[in-house]
Formats: sequence, structure tokens, C-alpha cells
Amino acid sequence: MEIVLYTPEIPQNTGGIARLCAATDTPLNLIEPLGFTIDDRHLKRAGLDYWPRVKLAVWPNFQAFLDARPAPPGRLVLSTSGNRGHAGTPYHLFAYQPGDLLVFGPESTGLPETMLEEAGHAVRIPITKNVRSLNLANAASIILYEALRQMDALPH
Repeated sequence: MEIVLYTPEIPQNTGGIARLCAATDTPLNLIEPLGFTIDDRHLKRAGLDYWPRVKLAVWPNFQAFLDARPAPPGRLVLSTSGNRGHAGTPYHLFAYQPGDLLVFGPESTGLPETMLEEAGHAVRIPITKNVRSLNLANAASIILYEALRQMDALPH
């Protein structure tokens, strides 16, 4: 299980997700371009002093990330808000597997249409119509913990 942030824009969200990854021993992959520098003070503050415990990789683009994966590369499980007709399976009804790559898009736009159209697996967090979507760090936490729970892989 790994988290993949496709062109994240907000350093505080990425820092919070890095802290989540440190807490669960989950690798974190960042796909460039990033909306901040990796030494951004907001990024470091959000991740607190956990950065040395994060298994972090930064990739120049999504294809480079995919090309570096061992074969078979693991399932891409894309997160969608469901707002653009890509409903996805509710996250708690999806059957996660070891090696899944949980992919989250940029905060302002979500994942590109082409990625969503080609996705074999997409999940969403059901929410009321009162908001468009949840905060990226919150969404990553919800989905990752459900995946780990299903596989009985939560830290004890």
C-alpha cells in the first residue's frame, strides 16, 4: 500500500499526509510539478519532526513513477469526489489489496479526466451536497485507514 499525490498544491496538506504516512509506515510518492518547494516551511511544519520517518519519493511525472514500479505494478486506486460523473465505489465498499497505490489529485481540480477515464478502480467518500469535497489530508486518512483495516494491517 502506498499513497501517491499527483501534483499536490498545498504544502500543509502534503505535510499532514506525510505525518499520516509516518504513522502508518506507508510510502509517500509525490508527482511533480508540486505547488511548493520540498523545503517549504509550511510543508515541514505540517509534517512536524516526522519527515525522517517518511518513505518519500518525488517523481518528475506520473509516467516516470509508473515506469519505476516492479512488474506487476499494483492496482491504481484513484480517489474522486464524484462531481464530474466519475462516481467511483464508496471507499468503505471497495475491496483493497496489498500493493494498492492510492492516488489523490491536486486540491483545486482533482485528477485529470484522462486518468479517471482510464482508471480501473476509483473510490469516493460519500458526503452531503453541502460541500464539493473534503480536505485532501482528511480524504487520504479516511481511505488509507479503511484499506489498512480491511487488510488487518493497522499498527497495534
